[in-house]
Amino acid sequence: MSSSASSDKNRNECRSPADLAARLADRARRAGLAMAQVPGRVRTDALVRMADALRRDADAILSANARDLADAQAAELSAAMVDRLRLDPTRLEKMAASVEQIARQDDPVGQTVWSTVRPNGLRIERRRVPLGAVLIIFESRPNVTSDAAALCIRSANACILRGGKEAIHTNAAVGLTLGDAARAAGLPEFAVQVVTDPDRAIVTGLLSAEGKIDLVIPRGGESLIRAVVQQSRIPVIKHYTGNCHVYVDAAAAGIADMAQAICVNAKVQRPGVCNAAETILFHRDAAPALLPRICRALADAGVEVRGCDRTRELFPVAVAATEADWRTEYLDLIVAVRVVDSLADAVDHINTYGSSHTEAIVTSDLFAADAFVAGVDSGNVMVNCSTRFSDGGEYGLGAEIGISTDKLHARGPMGAADLTTTKYIVTGAGQLRQ
Repeated sequence: MSSSASSDKNRNECRSPADLAARLADRARRAGLAMAQVPGRVRTDALVRMADALRRDADAILSANARDLADAQAAELSAAMVDRLRLDPTRLEKMAASVEQIARQDDPVGQTVWSTVRPNGLRIERRRVPLGAVLIIFESRPNVTSDAAALCIRSANACILRGGKEAIHTNAAVGLTLGDAARAAGLPEFAVQVVTDPDRAIVTGLLSAEGKIDLVIPRGGESLIRAVVQQSRIPVIKHYTGNCHVYVDAAAAGIADMAQAICVNAKVQRPGVCNAAETILFHRDAAPALLPRICRALADAGVEVRGCDRTRELFPVAVAATEADWRTEYLDLIVAVRVVDSLADAVDHINTYGSSHTEAIVTSDLFAADAFVAGVDSGNVMVNCSTRFSDGGEYGLGAEIGISTDKLHARGPMGAADLTTTKYIVTGAGQLRQ
């Protein structure tokens, strides 16, 4: 189903999942070409209308979400999954506010990122242009539907949004709201298409639409992302696991309260999300004073501590950690704790077990902070603040299309500018090459 058509209508139009995927891709390709010619002011107006429509249709969206929540509870989905799925008036308002913030951003399309004038008088410019058509495949979170649609419109791309079956009713309601608002503002009819048919064969067809869809962004569990990477014939920007770390440096003794607050916030504030800390590393010089109090604070907050042998000597109630714990994204109130001999050992641990998502250091030593920032191979490095700030909204991007753990072509939280590519514009006055 797209945001402008019902599921039954599409089933009548298309005789197979492959036909439906081809139709969705064709529409996205045409809409993407048309979007490249839509003025920025029209796209801004569309975003404002979309935010207003989310508020206007709040009752219908929350009613649809209640159906999904009831189904999720009947299916005994995990507490973390249900939390990501759940909408309430506050979360829905945040969705609308996020779209508004994207509307206020500078339009990346048409920006000149580099220019020069050659000796022969030719002016060479490199300008941002939209990618074309973007496919986003995601699980659970209904806010991804509005965030992704808004970022694609801000960057003048068409989008196909395919959420998980656990949010099928919510995504359909949000998609209908956004699609109606976008068309009312004058955007192409199929600029936003939301697929609510759960047939996985449709996704397989979309992933083979090379030449029509320009980029695939999967958001969800590692199994989903690896399946997309294996099947896709289209470039994929990956967001694998969020195995994030906090390293408490030797020079953290003088800022013990800060170290404790950061560790607890990074783990406890919202444990079921990708930027929550999963491992805390302590320098051996800081561990005797800081590890017991921080682990006790975590335990008091309901966190199960799994520790190495040196951790268990300082905090005996910790469960013995296994090799698997260093690699695990718990998404739960569980944390792995390890004592390391040096900053270099902390960096080595992170680069061995981490997922290139977000790492943090707590230290009062500027040189240690610089060494950590240079050494860890990650898209986000935090100095004396929680890993939970690794987020497009917190970075001022309004929202994010995802947090890329890749290195090409974007890394870290991806905003509207990351959904563009560049085009060279060469302007002359009759020059001929000799």
